[in-house]
Amino acid sequence: MSPAHAQPNPRLRTDVPGLLSRLDRQVFQAVAAREWPGAEPVLPRLSRSANHGLLWLGAAAGIAALGSNARARRAAVRGMASLALASATINTIGKRSVRRARPVLDSVPVIRQLKRQPFTTSFPSGHAASAAAFATGVALESRGWGAVVAPVAASVAFSRVYTGVHYPSDVLAGAALGVGAAFAIRGLVPTRSQLPTPGRPQTSAPALPDGAGLVIVVNRRSGSAESADLIGEALPLAEVVECGPGELGPALEKAARNCRALGVFGGDGTINLAAATAIEQGVPLAVFPGGTFNHFAYDLGIETPEDTYRAVVAGDAVKVDLGRFTPGPEECGGRPGYFLNTFSLGVYPELVNIRERWSPRIGGWPAGVLAATRVLRHGRPLEAAVQGQHRPMWLLFAGNGIYQRVGPTPGHRQDLADGLLDVRVVHGGRWPGLRLLAAALAGPISRSPVHAAEQLHRLRITGVEPGTPLAYDGEVTLAPAEFTVDKVVGALTVYRPQALL
Repeated sequence: MSPAHAQPNPRLRTDVPGLLSRLDRQVFQAVAAREWPGAEPVLPRLSRSANHGLLWLGAAAGIAALGSNARARRAAVRGMASLALASATINTIGKRSVRRARPVLDSVPVIRQLKRQPFTTSFPSGHAASAAAFATGVALESRGWGAVVAPVAASVAFSRVYTGVHYPSDVLAGAALGVGAAFAIRGLVPTRSQLPTPGRPQTSAPALPDGAGLVIVVNRRSGSAESADLIGEALPLAEVVECGPGELGPALEKAARNCRALGVFGGDGTINLAAATAIEQGVPLAVFPGGTFNHFAYDLGIETPEDTYRAVVAGDAVKVDLGRFTPGPEECGGRPGYFLNTFSLGVYPELVNIRERWSPRIGGWPAGVLAATRVLRHGRPLEAAVQGQHRPMWLLFAGNGIYQRVGPTPGHRQDLADGLLDVRVVHGGRWPGLRLLAAALAGPISRSPVHAAEQLHRLRITGVEPGTPLAYDGEVTLAPAEFTVDKVVGALTVYRPQALL
């Protein structure tokens, strides 16, 4: 038989697992025999701290607290979700599929050994899977925090071999599973970088090197002297004006009349007021997120003031729509009211009123829980006619642009210039909490006995009872007896960097 037709050696094929096993044990013995300066007081403790994911839970809390922006919070949540999937997979499938005995500890120095030896099977390493899943999940959302977490994750994975509780192949298999879990989570819930670029079309705005010609109004309630100083350092030629909430209107109007671009530092309510002023004066708007939620800035793709700095210097901007309701608030003399994010009637305005009343005393999140509980237990449906059809409603919601689902719930707009209102109605009836939850999970185009969702250009509302509250971008006022909700398409020019990191 010619060499070309030679058959593979069955013995060689049979010996491959044996070769890999011997190599695995040789590497384990080499790690055990070698001295690792500085490792003995650190790695065993680090390995123990990762038990039950406690190390990563603390890391997630630290990232969310120290990051102080939405990207850091998303990174922390994604890291923990990836860890949860990896841990569930290891415990339900991995450990039961391959029942490999733990390494013999004779060659491992006693000082390295864990006080409590694990009793589960060796393959794969759950600690390595959790470490790799958390680090990869964090890095997929934030490269900076991923770089901080990665060395710790690698040290935890190595510590499992160093302390003698796993073979190297156990750690490698666990790490591979953890990375796979993080990417599986990304497949279910896309990262912000995977979503289509929000805001269109691109437009030109004055490029303002060092902020020359930019006047920035800072809401003291949202920002601080420190925030204003940071903005001033990044854009030294910009004029920074600090004022309280009651002074915002006049300050914005004055700034808009004497600038090439109007800047605003604050939350959604402050940005709403600045947007209306920018349109009236015909100047572009530079948004510096400084509120609790910053929905408009984040949907636009601006997560930090640094994003805005780059756009202002380069002159990068987009056109966005504004929602409008006519007539507007009574305090505006009947002029149209504008909303960048959402407009609503029903339980939400009542919830906002209660939350604002209690948040100075007990904090924002507890006040929100208290408000939701009281509204859902004691509230009553709104009576009004929508598009000529009269019926009781727990909620009427209109979004400035279509809110897409990112994972299980809606909360992100991919296009801020689509010309559409995202209208959702939760019909009156029993169990308002369940009805509201069903509407939130249903998506932007749906219909059921308890809710309806449509995409409209214009909405007519009549028959509103006197004293009914209306909420727009977190601000609450009294609703007119009848009014129209529509959009001003592409009316606002907003600075936004073309390439977001």
